[in-house]
Amino acid sequence: MAKDVLFEIGLEELPARFIDQAEKELKKNTADWLDDSRIKYDSIISYSTPRRLSLFISGVSDSQISVKEEVKGPAEKIAKDKEGNWSKAAEGFTRGQGKTVEDIYIKEIKGTPYIFVEKHIEGKQTAEILPGFKDIILSLTFGKNMRWGKESIRYARPIRWVAALHGEKVIPMEIAGVRAGNITYGHRFLGDKITLTSPKVYEEALLENYVIADAQKREERIVKQIKKQEEKQNIQVPIDEDLLAEVKNLVEYPTVFIGAFDPSFLSLPPEVLITSMKEHQRYFPVKSSSGKLLPRFVGVRNGDSYELDTVVRGNEKVLHARLQDARFFYEEDQKQTIDFYVNKLERVVFQEKLGTYEDKVERIVHITKALTKLLGLDKKASESAIRAAEICKFDLVTNMVNEFTELQGVIGEKYALLYGESEQTARAIREHYMPLHANGQLPRTLAGSIVSVADKLDTIAGCISVGLVPSGSQDPYALRRQAAGILKILDDNNWNISLEQLLEIAIALFKEEDRSAAWREDVLSFFRHRAQVILKDAGLEQDVIQAVLHAEIGVFQYSAKKAKVLSEKRACPKFKPVQEALVRVINIANKTELAQIDPMLFNTDSEKVLYEKYLTVKDQYANFNDKMEAERALEAIGELTEEIHDFFEHNMVMADEEELKNNRLALMNSIAILIKSYADLSKIEWKQTF
Repeated sequence: MAKDVLFEIGLEELPARFIDQAEKELKKNTADWLDDSRIKYDSIISYSTPRRLSLFISGVSDSQISVKEEVKGPAEKIAKDKEGNWSKAAEGFTRGQGKTVEDIYIKEIKGTPYIFVEKHIEGKQTAEILPGFKDIILSLTFGKNMRWGKESIRYARPIRWVAALHGEKVIPMEIAGVRAGNITYGHRFLGDKITLTSPKVYEEALLENYVIADAQKREERIVKQIKKQEEKQNIQVPIDEDLLAEVKNLVEYPTVFIGAFDPSFLSLPPEVLITSMKEHQRYFPVKSSSGKLLPRFVGVRNGDSYELDTVVRGNEKVLHARLQDARFFYEEDQKQTIDFYVNKLERVVFQEKLGTYEDKVERIVHITKALTKLLGLDKKASESAIRAAEICKFDLVTNMVNEFTELQGVIGEKYALLYGESEQTARAIREHYMPLHANGQLPRTLAGSIVSVADKLDTIAGCISVGLVPSGSQDPYALRRQAAGILKILDDNNWNISLEQLLEIAIALFKEEDRSAAWREDVLSFFRHRAQVILKDAGLEQDVIQAVLHAEIGVFQYSAKKAKVLSEKRACPKFKPVQEALVRVINIANKTELAQIDPMLFNTDSEKVLYEKYLTVKDQYANFNDKMEAERALEAIGELTEEIHDFFEHNMVMADEEELKNNRLALMNSIAILIKSYADLSKIEWKQTF
């Protein structure tokens, strides 16, 4: 008879950022464990709060599924002696499986016969298996772990209780000195100790003790209460999804309240007010129906509405102190000049082996100047970008950014405008940090894009030069995100600049003695991998990506266009003769490096025609290539198809006469070089159905 199962891990308050992933991992690992254990069940419902991670598994079968298993033994030549009798190896194998040599049968695997036996594995009772769930609990991974008391295990927070029920019976297990039972706990202040009579009563029993175990229901309760306040008071509460996800994991029984702050604080930049509320206090800002920021905030209490006015006053007092500090820093910062802050950068280390922020800014300025020349900018645009580069980091040493680190760049823009810098320069200071995350907004101004690329190029080249290459999940300088950001900015702005050209500018700024071995290739390889990831995320096939990036990334947006064209062509039957001709040339050319063609040595009409066609196509291709017209460039190369097929029909490349053979190889190699400047088509797995 099927029964329900409950597992609950009771903990000290978990960091909100750990909870969603832990719940997801717990549910997946449990499903995998039950499947691997051959235990049938109907469904799994996961729960999480700051103090617990839990699962309700319905309809769990009483026993494992019994199975027949085919077990492979040694090869037949080992399993039999010279006389054809079963060897000791065969006897030992069958004995180990609880069988005899009479149970042996033979099957071939890749042409080699092996001995096999089939054995029946009787399923155990589920009750015997369930204590093994302890391993699932201990297998959960968190961003940071700790030890407590005399325990040797490491976990996100100390385990305080474990509830484990199979039907009405407690599942025997013990973790970190805590023995499983049928006891759980309600809200830390409003709830009581709860004795669970069965798994089915779990969610309702917690609710009666002011715990909403379902994280989604807590989120819905918060949103519903906020919407109610919006309607009641004719206000707008912009709901930041990340903040909402965090707040729902800070409370077990959410109750929304509205507080207020002194309207005089509205003189501060809105970003400062919003950051103070969201990042420091986990409040939602409030706006008028017209979208103007109001001196109010929405908070979420972990509890009911009892004495809510007292809670509101306490939160208002805390926020008032925060905003007073912010106003003080804001006013103090304005007593100095931008030059004052820029000079202070010489005392702030960027990275031990890469110098101070003053050193970094000098490199950013150098790269920015080089970029403005490559882009052919006029004097005004160049000056705006260079000025932004010179002062892009000045706000890092202001009081405001020291207190509100999330506002780096934002405060730089605000202060730059106050100090009389142009709007373009000021915006570039904020935008040069973009994108802030994988799919974040890109800079919208030209100056912001240039300085962003310059800053990121310097960071990546510098870090890799001293051996700080990301590995696994470790990427403390966010080099992967920054590399992707550079490629996306290049693409977004349609800059006709090869990535390799940009990298050489940055690489040249670091002294030889400061570089790690082969670091130049490490930088190129790092960017190539990022480019592959971006193109793959765009839905392009890996073989097409490899074909386009076989030699270099080049002008990234053009490489992306070429990949898209080839992705379409790889499944197009009409492209078959073109693909066959071009790939055949590449394959032949791989046998030589010769490229010096002597037209006087041609002795067939097909050779001469192919050579003349090659010269014409080469010029046409160069024209389309310069304009980054990917499809027309490929079409131009494809014009060689008929002449290539005719050449192979009437000529033997590997002729007996050495001079003739080398000349034909040189012709093949010259054409292959042209083709591979577009892409190495031989790397593509052509998918046409013929």
